[in-house]
Amino acid sequence: MKFTSEHTQIADTVRKFVANEINPFTAEWEKAGIFPARELFKKMGELGLLGIKYPTEFGGMGLDFSYSMVMAEALGDCNVGGVPMAIGVQTDMCTPALARFGSDELRNQYLAPAIAGDMVGCIGVSEVTGGSDVAALKTTARKDGGDYVINGSKMWITNGMQADWCCLLANTSEGAVHKNKSLIIVPMDAPGITRQKIEKIGMHSSDTAQLFFDNVRVPQRNLIGQEGMGFMLQMLQFQEERLYGAASSLRSLDNLINLTIDYTRQRKTFGQPILNNQVVHFRLAELRTEVECLRALTYRAVEQYVSGKDVTKLASMAKLKAGRLSREVTDSCLQYWGGMGFTADNPISQAYRDSRLISIGGGADEIMLGIICKLEGTLPGKAA
Repeated sequence: MKFTSEHTQIADTVRKFVANEINPFTAEWEKAGIFPARELFKKMGELGLLGIKYPTEFGGMGLDFSYSMVMAEALGDCNVGGVPMAIGVQTDMCTPALARFGSDELRNQYLAPAIAGDMVGCIGVSEVTGGSDVAALKTTARKDGGDYVINGSKMWITNGMQADWCCLLANTSEGAVHKNKSLIIVPMDAPGITRQKIEKIGMHSSDTAQLFFDNVRVPQRNLIGQEGMGFMLQMLQFQEERLYGAASSLRSLDNLINLTIDYTRQRKTFGQPILNNQVVHFRLAELRTEVECLRALTYRAVEQYVSGKDVTKLASMAKLKAGRLSREVTDSCLQYWGGMGFTADNPISQAYRDSRLISIGGGADEIMLGIICKLEGTLPGKAA
């Protein structure tokens, strides 16, 4: 990756924003189980941070995805995982398909306000019976006059309690499960929508909801792209989501290792700092090396994505590695903090709880492995 002065400026802006507008309030937001998305997103919108890669005619900066990656990495300075995840939903999960394939009318109505921070978006894919198995979703959108009538439910929806609109994946016809789905923008104030908050073991500051749709009517003009192309469009959105997830973990992992080095240097047992034990400083060196390997993989995937190449395999690899390495780093570091690491307000235990989701959300580890094997030609009955 070649970084320009613009990359550096964006990273500096984001880090300052995190230090001044996010980290001083995260303890309060974690306790409340929600953060003020509209207030925070509006501040980010004023700085241009919610539309870095989107067209200028809709309020974006018109830059490529590498600049969004720089923002995602800088958000790793957040001392909780829930807020950067929610930001990522707004910038890289519910808006990519809308920006690329939505009509100008839709983009003016929903994308521009999302970029400005005037609207909060969410992505409606997962269901109780189909999380990573996107093809198995049951929610339907049937035509009636000039509308779609939507029935079903969505589960584990980040920003779901505060969202103004949802990028919803639903079945719009019968037939092959990869060709009967469409992406539809659903205003969340439409009659027939109810929301129920979900309590989680981590990511407390990010509100998560189950959404219910009971004969919800939306205009057919709210369709993104072509009917029946929803599965493909969502797979494209997943590429950016997974790259965002990998990039946003990098500085967080580095920071956790830094904190652990400082703590083990100061904390003494049996007359010497814990860090002086070879098993400790060797392990921390090993973990730092792994983070740098993940950084190189993520940068390579982003560079190829920006050049227009298909990065499905690399993005899946980066997402897989980010989830597993986050579990490894937080578990190892927590061990070296001892009893202090097991306290609820410790930064390591915070990351231990929050980062566990990386191996589940946006496609579980096992889904990533399946994608990689398919593209490697190593699945049973498949040839490379």
